[in-house]
Amino acid sequence: MELMVRIKKKLRNFTLDVDFAVKEEVFALLGASGCGKSMTLKCIAGIETPDSGVIVLNGRVLFDSEQKINLSPQKRRIGYLFQNYALFPNMTVRDNIRFAASGNDAEKLQKVQANLERFSLLDLAEAYPAELSGGQQQRVAFARILASDAELLLLDEPFSALDSYLKWQLELELRQVLQSYEGTALLVSHDRGEVYRLADKVAVINQGKMEKVHEKKALFQRPETLAAALLTGCKNVSVASRIDDHHVRAEEWQLDLMIADLPAKVKYVGIRAHFLEFRQLPGENTIPVDIVQVIEDTFSMLVMVRKAGSDGKAIRCELPKQKWQQFQAAGVDLYLYLPPEKIMVLAY
Repeated sequence: MELMVRIKKKLRNFTLDVDFAVKEEVFALLGASGCGKSMTLKCIAGIETPDSGVIVLNGRVLFDSEQKINLSPQKRRIGYLFQNYALFPNMTVRDNIRFAASGNDAEKLQKVQANLERFSLLDLAEAYPAELSGGQQQRVAFARILASDAELLLLDEPFSALDSYLKWQLELELRQVLQSYEGTALLVSHDRGEVYRLADKVAVINQGKMEKVHEKKALFQRPETLAAALLTGCKNVSVASRIDDHHVRAEEWQLDLMIADLPAKVKYVGIRAHFLEFRQLPGENTIPVDIVQVIEDTFSMLVMVRKAGSDGKAIRCELPKQKWQQFQAAGVDLYLYLPPEKIMVLAY
C-alpha cells in the first residue's frame, strides 16, 4: 500500500507545493490554519484538482496532469473522514454503512454486519445520525469508510470541534482503528500532541510549501526551520547570528551562547521552555536574569525572564510549582541556564 504525491496548485496567497511518498504508515501534515493541509487531502481525494503533478496509489494513477488522467472521487477507493463526519442524516447507521460498502448484495451485507460489530454499533444500527453522540458518529464514519474497502484513509482534523475529554476518548478509538488498518493513512492537524501520538512520520506545511519529511521524534527533537520549531511547540525563538564555530548571538535575547555542534547556516535559535533551568551561580550559558512575570498554569509555573539589566525579549521558562516555591523561599539571585545540547539552531 503506497501513495506517491507530487502536485502544485495556485491558491489565493501562495502556491501549494507538496512532494512525498508514504507506505503502510500514518503520515501527518502539520501546519497552521490555512497553510494548505486540507487542500492537499482534497486533491488526493479528487474533490479538488491540482494545476500540475502526479498522484499514484498502489500503482494506480489517480491524477497525472501531463497524461490528462483525473479519476473521479468514486473511482479512487479513498476513505475521507471529514471534520463533521458527513453522515447522511436521512439514513440509519446500517444504511449509511451499506451505502458505501463495496461488492454484491451478499458481500455488502457481510461487510455491514462485520463493521457494526467491529465498532460496537449493533445496538445503534437503526438509529439516525442526529440521535448519536459525537463519538458514535465518528465510529459510524469509520465503519462506512472501512466497509468501502478504502485503500487509503484521509483524516482531516477529525477532533477539531470536540471538547478535550471527548477528543481524548475518540483519539483512543482512532488509535485502535489505525493499528488494525493495513493500508496508509494521512492525518492533517495543527495539534502537535495529536500528531506526535498518532503519526509515524511528519512533514510541516508552511504557506503551501512542504518541508522535509521526518520521523516524528526527529522532528520534535531537532526541528530545522522556524516554522517547524513553532509548530512543534517551541515558545522561545530569537533571531541569531554566528559568532564563531561554537558561539551564536541570540539578538532578541541579547545573549551570546555556546553550542557545541554549530552548523554553518544560522538564522534563528530556539529552546523549549521545559529545558531551561534556574541556578544560583553563574557559568557558561548561565546568565543573571530579571523576573518579568510569573504566571501560574494548571500544573506548573510559567516564569518570564530576560537578561538582567537589559531590554531583551522575555524568555519563557516552565517548571514544577514546588521547584519555583523552593527558589522563592531561598531568596537568592537567579541565573538562567540554557543547556547547549538543547538549543535548536534553525537555518531558515
